Amino acid sequence: MCFVVLAGLLASCASQVASAEEYYNIGMAYYNIGKFDEAEKWLVRAQNADRTMTASEYQLGRIAFENKRYSEAAKYFEGILKKDKQNVLALEAAAYTRIKMGDTERALQYYREVLAIVPENADDGYNYALLLYVAKEYAEAETVLLKYDYNLPANKDAQLLLSRVQAAAEKPEAIDSYALYLADNTDAAARCEYARVLEKNEFYARAIEEYQGALKDLTKETETLKKADIRFEIARLMFIADSGDAALTELQEAIKDGFTNTVKIDELLGDSRLSDETKENIKTAASVIKKPDAESKAEDKTEETGETKAEGESGAE
Repeated sequence: MCFVVLAGLLASCASQVASAEEYYNIGMAYYNIGKFDEAEKWLVRAQNADRTMTASEYQLGRIAFENKRYSEAAKYFEGILKKDKQNVLALEAAAYTRIKMGDTERALQYYREVLAIVPENADDGYNYALLLYVAKEYAEAETVLLKYDYNLPANKDAQLLLSRVQAAAEKPEAIDSYALYLADNTDAAARCEYARVLEKNEFYARAIEEYQGALKDLTKETETLKKADIRFEIARLMFIADSGDAALTELQEAIKDGFTNTVKIDELLGDSRLSDETKENIKTAASVIKKPDAESKAEDKTEETGETKAEGESGAE
């Protein structure tokens, strides 16, 4: 269908001088079939033919954005705003473009302007709150999300964001927010976050349960979420809760699964809540962890230096 329309438009333009609207229609026909280079050429013609044609400027901004020319896209969208400060589409596009450019402050300002025009827009409210979260403006982010609380049951992303905002602000309300989100969603990462919140509030047994739930929800390992790391967290909490043999077994299983973080082992050994016997058991279990090559070489070099020094001192005697 797009090809038929495009052919008709081109034939019309060949027989007479085209108007800005016709150039625009040709450009959009190319845009709709994914030929952005051609679309851009015709949209530029439309803009040159009629500088007041905002639609051409907006679509040129979209093409620049699609091609990751964010600075150029921002000029188009912000050019529209110079003429029409209440153009919601341009404000939203400018905000998203500024996010891509790493300019959080400008993006926040654009979302404030959008919400001043259409305060009932929950989607823009979510985007605004997400930016506030990134900017560590947790109190304002929570206020914005709760303003659209009617949207939370239907928008799982908003519910999760509220949980994370409250957790970052160390608010106990995060417990209920995570529980609501996880009641209807399978999310290993969120369960680990929830477990950390529970631990901070000293609900150790529940935190262990959430880490165990995260193991079940884990569909694939990532750089930040690994089975071995989750098992270590379970073991760590079990040691703190004085679960004895079960904790030691869990630690051994974590090491079998590939846990190698000796820094976390050392942090656990420094926990004053653990008995000396428990610490010795942890050391024994962790002794099988292979140290990274760089660390091993550094230790070997230290040992060699020590031996040489000892030999030198012996010779001097």
